[in-house]
Amino acid sequence: MVHGITASTVKFGGFSPVKPIPNTLTAVKDHTRIFGDLTFVYPVISRRSRGLSIGINLNPDKKCNFDCVYCEVDRRTPGLASRVDLAKLQDELRWLIRFARDGELGKAPPFNEAPELTRVIRDLAFSGDGEPTMVPNFDACVRAVIEIKESEGLTDAKLVLITDAAGLDKGSVKAGLALMDQNHGEIWGKLDAGTPAYYRQVNRSAIPFERILSNLLETARVRPIIIQSLFLKIHGQAMTDPELQAYCERLNVITRAGGKIREVHAYTIARPTPEVWATRLERVELSQIAEAIRNNTGLPVELFD
Repeated sequence: MVHGITASTVKFGGFSPVKPIPNTLTAVKDHTRIFGDLTFVYPVISRRSRGLSIGINLNPDKKCNFDCVYCEVDRRTPGLASRVDLAKLQDELRWLIRFARDGELGKAPPFNEAPELTRVIRDLAFSGDGEPTMVPNFDACVRAVIEIKESEGLTDAKLVLITDAAGLDKGSVKAGLALMDQNHGEIWGKLDAGTPAYYRQVNRSAIPFERILSNLLETARVRPIIIQSLFLKIHGQAMTDPELQAYCERLNVITRAGGKIREVHAYTIARPTPEVWATRLERVELSQIAEAIRNNTGLPVELFD
C-alpha cells in the first residue's frame, strides 16, 4: 500500500489517443486535486492536454489572487498544507508517475472508465487550488519537478504553467519560466475579458487588468504562449459583441507589439460553479465566439465545450 492506493508492477506499452476525449468521462468532468493521500500532485484526464496530465498543486492552502465566478475550488474547507514541501512533492510525483506507468492508475476509479488514456503522461502541469505563481520560490518548485521529470525519463512530457498571469513579472517566476523554456515548457495564460469592468465582474481580482495584459505581453515577447479563455453566461447573458471585440483587440495588441500567441484555448464551464448564475455556453454559442476570434485576430483557436 503506497500513498493510500495499492500498486503493482504490470507494464503497458505506449499509447497515443487520436480520437477527441469525450467530456462525459467522470475523470474529465471532475478535476479533483485529491488522489489517495497525496498533497502536492494529482492526476487528471485533460482534453486540452489530450490525455493524462499530472497536476502539481503549489497552492494546497487554496490561496489565490483571483476569485473567478466559475472556479470550482471549495474554499470553505481548509487546505491540506500551508507551504510546499519540495522533498514530499518529489516523492509524491515520482510515485504517481510510476503508478501510472505500471497501469495501476487505469484500474482506479474514475480513471478505469478510459484506462488507455492513463498510459502516457502528456504533461506535468503547475495548476492546483490557487495561483501557482503566488509561491515565493516558484523557480525552486520548477527545478524540483524537472529533476523528477529527467530521472523518470519523461522526455516527451511537457511542463505546463496554467496561470492567471498576475505573477508573471515576479523575479522567481521569470527564473522558473526560463527553466521551463529549457525543458519543453509551455505557458497557458488566462484572459477572460476585454475590458476592466468585465474582468472585475468575472475574475473578481484586485489586481489591475492592465498588469495582466502587460504580463501577458512581456511573457509572449520571450516565448510563444497559449491564451486560455473561459466564456460563460452571467445571469443568462453571454459575452456581448462589444466585449468580444474588445477581447479580440487585446490579443491584437499583444501580437502587434511583438508578442507570440501560439493559439487560443476557448472553453466554457464544465464543472459545478460557486455562483448559480454563472452557467455554461452551448456548443454553438462557443463555436460562434471561437469563429469571431479567428476572424478578428487571425489566430488559431481550439474549442473545448
